[in-house]
Amino acid sequence: MSPGTRGRPAGPPPQIEARLRSLGAVLDMRTALELYTPLLERQPREGVEVTPDQVYGPDGRHRLDVYVPSHADAPRAVLMIFHGGGFIRGDKSERENAGLYFARAGFVTIVPNYRLAPAGQWPSGAEDVMAALAWAVAHAADFGGDPARIWLLGESAGAAHVATASLLRRFHPPQGLKVKGLVLISGVYNVQLERLARAQFDVPTPDPRNEPYFGSDSARYPAMSIVDLVDAPPVPMLISFAELDLLQMQVQAGELFARLVTRHGYAPQLAVIRGHNHLSQILSINTGDESLSAPILAFLRAR
Repeated sequence: MSPGTRGRPAGPPPQIEARLRSLGAVLDMRTALELYTPLLERQPREGVEVTPDQVYGPDGRHRLDVYVPSHADAPRAVLMIFHGGGFIRGDKSERENAGLYFARAGFVTIVPNYRLAPAGQWPSGAEDVMAALAWAVAHAADFGGDPARIWLLGESAGAAHVATASLLRRFHPPQGLKVKGLVLISGVYNVQLERLARAQFDVPTPDPRNEPYFGSDSARYPAMSIVDLVDAPPVPMLISFAELDLLQMQVQAGELFARLVTRHGYAPQLAVIRGHNHLSQILSINTGDESLSAPILAFLRAR
């Protein structure tokens, strides 16, 4: 691993970083897996007990895995991780590395699936976030977790779902949204912008990821673009994107950050994940490459 310097976490191995930089800002799952699968095959697993496929709703995708630190004493904080996949794919099993890492760091870690497009369309993702959260509130104590200390983390499409569910009051339970805070990694927060700037973002028409979830009627997109709809009170938040992220993800993170600060009284942290692209940053977790995991862990532990 690249050694940390000046307090920075250990980054990707030099040969991996060089390969990622040579690729540039691309969405290349095959290469990302080629680079990180050997490291993930050796990832540490000790000290974690896993309870898979807990049911949190009626759909076949309403299943979640729970990663629990072994020998837990006092009730632990809970971290819920919602995977990405461009709204049309993805599975909780692909985030086993994150479940293991944060459980080994002391969190009861819950990794749900949610409904995928086109069967599940907006706002099914936000609805599933809230359903999984309700399950966590009801059952966290069964796994040594503290239902009063729950964090929500989403990456890519999962970040869009977490942001929608959390920043728009209409999705909150009657008693209000009582979470410790949010971590949003490289998400979509303004689908209207992506529709109008497809040429600049090099997004094809029809859009193979957004349209299956948000629909093809672009007149409805402003009502789904949460940057213009935020009405929830401020909570602690970390917004991040990768240095080699897709251009639209970098713009979206900056726009959400600016709107929350200037219009809604939020004070989110903002992080750039050095040496990584959209996909590699997630795969790096629990491999010794702490580019993404270290700033997340520092954020969670500071509150």
